Formats: sequence, C-alpha cells, structure tokens
Amino acid sequence: MATTSISGKIDPVVQPITVSNVVDALAGGVRDFRRAPGYGLILGGLCSLVGLAIVGSLFAVGIPYLAYPIAAGFALVCPFVAASLYEVSRRLELGQPLSAREIWNTVKSRSEIRWLGFMTLFVFIMWMYQVRFLMALFLGDSGMSPSLDDFFNVVLTTNQGLLFLIVGNIVGAMLATILFSLSAVSFPLALDRDVDFVTAMITSVRVVTKSPTAMAFWAVVIALLLLISVPPLFLGLPVTLPVLGHATWHLYRRAVAPSASAN
Repeated sequence: MATTSISGKIDPVVQPITVSNVVDALAGGVRDFRRAPGYGLILGGLCSLVGLAIVGSLFAVGIPYLAYPIAAGFALVCPFVAASLYEVSRRLELGQPLSAREIWNTVKSRSEIRWLGFMTLFVFIMWMYQVRFLMALFLGDSGMSPSLDDFFNVVLTTNQGLLFLIVGNIVGAMLATILFSLSAVSFPLALDRDVDFVTAMITSVRVVTKSPTAMAFWAVVIALLLLISVPPLFLGLPVTLPVLGHATWHLYRRAVAPSASAN
C-alpha cells in the first residue's frame, strides 16, 4: 500500500532485491564505465589527487597518524562524490547524449543532492572527531607521534593501542552502517525524482531493511573494492569509484519501482 511523504507526495515503492541483483548491478556498472570511461576516469583521478594531497599535507604538518582514518572515512563520502556518475548512467539508460556541462547543471540543480551531501560530510566529521577522541582517551600523547612507525608501534604492540583499534573500528562500523542505510539509494533517487531529501533517506533505509542480505552483500563489495583501491596511494579509485557509482544507479533502479509518472 502506498504511503505519503512529509511533502504530501506518494512515497517511492521499494522492491525486494537479491544477491544476484547486486551482481547484475555491478555488471551494469562495468558496462556503463566501458561505454563512457572518460567521466569516471576524470572523477576518480581527481579523487586520487585530492586523497594524495590530503595525506601529503598530514605528513607535512606532522600528523601522519590521521592518514588511516581519513582513508577509511573516504567510503563515507563516496555516494556524494559519485553523484555525477548517476546522471551519466541515467542518460545512458534513456539514450540521451552525454554532455559534461549538462550533467553538471543537472546535478547542481538538485538541491536535495546538496542536503544529502551535507549529511555525508557531517558523518565524516563525526568520524574524524571520534577518532581524535579515542586517540586521546586510549593513547594519550604516545599516539600523537609525528613518526608513523612510532604510531603503529604503539597501536599494534600495546594493550591501549589494541583497545583503541577495537573500539575505533566498532564505532566506525556503526557510523558506516548508519550512513550506508541512509545513502544506499538516496542520492540516485533524489537525482531521478522530485523527492525531498528526508524521503530519499527514508526510502534508502527501507531498501536496506527490506533486503538485508543483498544490501549487506553490497556493503561488503563496496568495502572490499575500496580496501583494494585506497591503500595504494588511492591509485585504484579511477576505476573502482566509477564502477561503484554506475552500479549504484542500477541497484537503485532494481530496488525502487518506477514512479507512476514514468509508466
């Protein structure tokens, strides 16, 4: 039965999905990347350069120990970063011509995308604050060493360091789970339809709760691909980021039924 959103409009209808649907979405992501590689390569390349610049700056100012949490937190902002890739996939699906200016103008015109982006950045800031808090709580001054070797030595060889890793990863996993649920399909939904950002987030949570096994598999796929791509100086992002971005669009199309106006 259809429900009504806070804006008075009919809520999007959520459909159950399976692991095979996730695999199909990944195949669609690879296919879209091969059809229009330039957009993904440029976006992924820019993300790689930004990541390298941030890490380099951390080493330059003597706080290299923040490189790991920043790299780990990159996954939190990926849905926002990939917004233009959803538009590329949407245009490929409709057979519309690709234009960098039109793609940018479309993404820029969606105010709900900006609100969702603010939400992801807010969670990322929370992630960084909890890292600094836990470092101060468990490691004290010993965790603030300007030497990365000394930092890893403290973290991996002391009880306080191991406890920091355990608690930090648990808290990080909780934040990642919350953000994943809120953003799994909310960005492509907000780009594709006239919905408010709250409805988009609620719909995303409904998708996750309706198909928990498939969405858990999707979350693991994202984590593994980023785990492979980020540590080697962010060099894998020009490929994995666009594939994941395009795949997210295809997953959204399977998880959310077409609107009545599209029929």
